Amino acid sequence: MKTLKIYYRLQKIKQTIYLLICLLLISGCEDFLEIDEPFGQVPHQEVYEDEATATAAVTTMYAKLRDEVLVTGTSFGMGALMGLYTDELEFYGNPWDPSLTFYYHQIVASDVGVESIWGKSYNLVYMSNAVLEGLESSPNLSVSVKNQLRGESLFIRSLAHFYLINLFGEIPYITTTDFEMNKEVLRMPKETIYENILLDLTEAKTLLGDTYISEERIRANKWAVSALLARVYLYMERWEEAEMESSLLMDNTLLFNLETDINNEFLKESTSAILQLKSKNTGANSQEGTTFIFVTAPPPFVALTNTLVAAMEGNDLRKTHWIGEVTDGNGTWYFPYKYKQYSNTGNSMEYSIVFRLAEQYLIRAEARARQHNISGAQDDLNRIRQRAGLANTTATDTESLLEAILNERRFELFTEHGHRWFDIRRFGVADEVLTPIKPGWSPTNVLLPIPEADLLTNPNLAPQNSGY
Repeated sequence: MKTLKIYYRLQKIKQTIYLLICLLLISGCEDFLEIDEPFGQVPHQEVYEDEATATAAVTTMYAKLRDEVLVTGTSFGMGALMGLYTDELEFYGNPWDPSLTFYYHQIVASDVGVESIWGKSYNLVYMSNAVLEGLESSPNLSVSVKNQLRGESLFIRSLAHFYLINLFGEIPYITTTDFEMNKEVLRMPKETIYENILLDLTEAKTLLGDTYISEERIRANKWAVSALLARVYLYMERWEEAEMESSLLMDNTLLFNLETDINNEFLKESTSAILQLKSKNTGANSQEGTTFIFVTAPPPFVALTNTLVAAMEGNDLRKTHWIGEVTDGNGTWYFPYKYKQYSNTGNSMEYSIVFRLAEQYLIRAEARARQHNISGAQDDLNRIRQRAGLANTTATDTESLLEAILNERRFELFTEHGHRWFDIRRFGVADEVLTPIKPGWSPTNVLLPIPEADLLTNPNLAPQNSGY
């Protein structure tokens, strides 16, 4: 694989140098500060002889998630790209912006956006594997430190593969930094990939504690693992396990509660937050705020679709509090306003949220509906609706409840990490939703293409996904 070849030959050297420099600036690394990576060579294992540098190896991965990979709130994260891919966002940016191919469904196997998603995701997998291997052979770190860092690395590796399988379909599940092995990897069946994800998450849950390392919720603990497990089980259609994992979170009211005031939902102190990504610098806020908020028209990058805004009930508090608008003589445009801060403040007020409790209510509602637990599904759905100022659902059977849950997910989770795209795929309504609004849409677009360069380098990745 071309992407992996690039990373696997250089990454270990570059990452090691970077992490040793972090030892000198460890407070910055704890804030996920990124610095330039000088070229040179230091024995890789030195990173894992000290708790500070070993921890920096892990916090660096959170920084990658915040700034570059998958759940980043930047323009190349899933919130923006898959929002454009579906019915959430309209594109107003430059005509050479790589996001445009996602908006028009004109993606080809050589698409730079696709190559970036694939390459950066497997880079993150590589980093997690490097940490896991380094911890395994470390003679100096305590068992408790090793357990914490191993658990976090397994969690991050699982998260990356979870997104990859739902974007590309059958993929390699990479568990080593060995380049010779990885350059010839095979794509695995969906069931095998998910079983590997479950193995990693199950182990991570046994290794991680039930408290947060600091007062902030910026590093994974066993509750973050449960949040991802609940989502994984839902996607696997293992309804009972999905309900069980989400219930663990919802029952832990000492740590997690739905914010009664939805204006507090995305603050860094939110009791609904399960895992957040800490801002890069003191006073910096979320990447989403910078990406989505605009104050003059026309929008510089994207705006919410009028169909999304119109579909929300008029008295929905999410419509009045989570959507901003700008009007000029040519019209009105709407933008995601979940995160309120566009630029730096004296102290950071908002961190990007990766997992939050509201999703768990919707996971359990769906899992219960799939098991024909009508009253239980109604209860969970109504908690989300009531918090939004809405009346209880009128759905009274499985079919109508599932439709109501899909709609509620649309309004609760819009522009968050690609949820809308994954939902319409899971529910089997992608054709129904996208055919009327996306002339370039084809049923084969349910998967992105495997990057062409990687297919040429490693024929074991063949066949290409249908339609490309």
